[in-house]
Amino acid sequence: MHSYDYWLIIAFFALVLIPAPALGRFYYKVMEGQRTWLTPVFGPVERVCYRLSGVDADQEQSWQKYALALLAFNFAGFLLLFAFLLFQQYLPLNPQKLPGLEWTLAFNTAISFMTNTNWQNYSGEASLSYLSQMAGLTVQNFVSAATGLAVLVALCRGIGRKSTKTLGNFWVDMTRATLYGLLPMCLVFALFLVWQGVPQTFAHYVSAVTMQGVDQVIPLGPAASQIAIKQLGTNGGGFFGVNSAHPFEDPTAWANLFELGAIILIPVALVFTFGHYVKDLRQSRAILGCMLALFIIGGATAMWAEYQPNPALNNPAVEQAAPQEGKEARFGTTGTVLWSVATTAASNGSVNGMQDSLNPLSGMVSLVNMMVGEVIFGGVGAGMYGMLLNVLIAVFLAGLMIGRTPEYLGKKLQAKEVQLLVVTLLVMPVGTLVLGAIAASLPGPAGAISNPGPHGFSQLLYAYTSASANNGSAFGGFSANTTFHNLMMSLSMLLGRFGYILPVLALAGSLAMKKTAPIGQNSFPTHGPLFVTLLTVTILLVGGLTFLPTLALGPIAEHLSMAAF
Repeated sequence: MHSYDYWLIIAFFALVLIPAPALGRFYYKVMEGQRTWLTPVFGPVERVCYRLSGVDADQEQSWQKYALALLAFNFAGFLLLFAFLLFQQYLPLNPQKLPGLEWTLAFNTAISFMTNTNWQNYSGEASLSYLSQMAGLTVQNFVSAATGLAVLVALCRGIGRKSTKTLGNFWVDMTRATLYGLLPMCLVFALFLVWQGVPQTFAHYVSAVTMQGVDQVIPLGPAASQIAIKQLGTNGGGFFGVNSAHPFEDPTAWANLFELGAIILIPVALVFTFGHYVKDLRQSRAILGCMLALFIIGGATAMWAEYQPNPALNNPAVEQAAPQEGKEARFGTTGTVLWSVATTAASNGSVNGMQDSLNPLSGMVSLVNMMVGEVIFGGVGAGMYGMLLNVLIAVFLAGLMIGRTPEYLGKKLQAKEVQLLVVTLLVMPVGTLVLGAIAASLPGPAGAISNPGPHGFSQLLYAYTSASANNGSAFGGFSANTTFHNLMMSLSMLLGRFGYILPVLALAGSLAMKKTAPIGQNSFPTHGPLFVTLLTVTILLVGGLTFLPTLALGPIAEHLSMAAF
């Protein structure tokens, strides 16, 4: 590693951690309707939105009504995007006259963007019109991220409020999350990307002749606006097929740094938002400490692995450098590895290199980041409410060990809450192991694997893990654009999204109705080093015990076979 690599890592953490506390407080004030510096600008717009849609901003909802509103809104968004993709040849802003997508591919893509997964079984510049990219995918990038933020806020209110039956209003939370929380940042970020060279145009694709005399079509389009929300909203779906490995999506070192930081900027800020809701920022610092510990462990492992020479090419007479296959040559191995760890620690899924070319241990780090539920920062809202589920599980385990009724911030965890926590523990195993096993056991679907042996198994395992975790990244050798995988992975994505959201809202409703007991000297502290350690071990054990056998068949076996050379 060179000095540039160390400065990149330092700049990445500085870009994320320094503004996070202030941004977290801003999100708290926005979601609670308090005045901010943006209120004079967007306040009138917010009120017009409520007036046009007939929403009473002062009318709060029970968790059941909140969930029904969320499901109705997301279902409507799915139908609209599905229609855009199917019939795009009849719609405007299609200068290349691209046809509509095949229905299973359109179905998979619509489910993917509605669930914040952004799994791409298509190449954007070759398949989608400008209208589909803007009014379809980009809009869903905004509202899917806002949905995750709204669910987190509902859970924060359930934990922080004292004996209430309501969790807020979904329509109000969605509006504020989009209008104040995402739109202004994306506008600024999109302008920055345009400055750096990312295209933002409605012009036709450009034909050019290369130096070799070959005709080449250079795709253009309104890319900067989609890339801004794809990164800040932890969506990850690229405007171009190779995502941020395309020079039009990631044109400069500055663009690379800020896109990388944008992946986890809002998720880190929301850790502090939770602290403001429960009036105890020590909880935020403890949770952030756990997240950083897991991120550093995984990042250090992946970085070490990628800088090792390939044993199969070992020649004692020749000094070998780190393998360069699949790396972003402009920004170096560190740039690619840091991005791969960040994008799977968050539910982002964007890439600036090829995950399929990673060292087996680096690929395993990406898998583990997703298998633990993407709680190491995670998606906008989704990462934090996933982490809070693990916090409650750790508190429950601590209660068992000391022989006391478990409680978190004065709210007792009883049978109903524990049952809901158990339901969430089944989401990733069912989506990854059960659905993945069905795909692996059938000759037709298994034909999507392009490599033999452990790496081929890792390709399929990665695909279903990514879908269940709503991540969207992939091992590129897996050919998932088939009827079976389009439909089966859609089911996996739906399970990974709503299999968490519905129990989380039910849990929030149950906790909200409980009275808050005073925290005394005998209460188990959830803000010190002991709890951070317990939480970290809980996350690793739950993920490790569930997925270790499959990891042993995939990346671990591949690593051991490499070491045999």
